[in-house]
Amino acid sequence: MDYQFSFPVISEYIWVLLRGLATTLEFTVICILLGVALAFFICLLRISRFRVLRIISTAYVEFFRCTPVLIQLFWIFFCLPIIIGVEINNFASAVIALTLFMGAIGSETFRSAIQGISRDQLDTGVALGLSTTQRIRYILFPQAIRISIPTLLSNCVSLFKESALVSTVGMSDLMYVGQNVSNTTARPVEILTTVALLYFIVAFPLTRLVSLVERRLANKIGG
Repeated sequence: MDYQFSFPVISEYIWVLLRGLATTLEFTVICILLGVALAFFICLLRISRFRVLRIISTAYVEFFRCTPVLIQLFWIFFCLPIIIGVEINNFASAVIALTLFMGAIGSETFRSAIQGISRDQLDTGVALGLSTTQRIRYILFPQAIRISIPTLLSNCVSLFKESALVSTVGMSDLMYVGQNVSNTTARPVEILTTVALLYFIVAFPLTRLVSLVERRLANKIGG
């Protein structure tokens, strides 16, 4: 092996990599916000009294949970424009793909949380004259969010890691920038190791946060 390590190259390109990380974080936050909203909506469809809505929403969830995110991303970027006749840029394709993925995995989180809410609370809402929308807004949604926080945070970490796939459609995220710098400098070990460390620096504290929230919620329930 005649590879000569040159770690000073990292300092030369670190700001370029950090800009890629900023793009990744911005993109991930957008997908999380849209995905959580979509997840709660899909969850409501899955517990609807209308069988057709339950079937359609369940099919959506199972499809996006049981197919690779990369295939979903490629299909939206390459195939969807052909079907609808409208060009979709790489940013929009990535947002659509990961939002749909977040919506699918998040809906299961919300559904589990809602099933844990006492039916008596909803009956009380009916007795108080609250409409269906008001019961969802004031009873279901706040409690579902609180119960779902640990799992939703875990989903967010997963989405952040999955976001590296958007580099395959030309998004200038951390992974895309890292690959380009690696190819330009011919320093794959130094650059890609730095890219991995940047992902770790963001993801590891979030995983610790998930554990902390889970322990605190467990203590409250136990207390």
